[in-house]
Amino acid sequence: MESTISLKTKGKGKGSKGASSSDDKSKFDFVKEWSNWSLKKAKVATHYGFIPLIIIIGMNSDPKPNLFQLLSPV
Repeated sequence: MESTISLKTKGKGKGSKGASSSDDKSKFDFVKEWSNWSLKKAKVATHYGFIPLIIIIGMNSDPKPNLFQLLSPV
């Protein structure tokens, strides 16, 4: 039982001329939706991951600071 995913839209086609243009449009829409989704996820990951990344990099530096020294703005 092997399941496959089809990217083709299921609908009433008007022949071979209409099918190729709608197929191109559906591929474009698929890529557009996928890129939009991935950029939204990357934005969220960057938003919530930036400060922990800075803390990890700071804690692994040569003169090991305390967490308070790392978070203080002075």
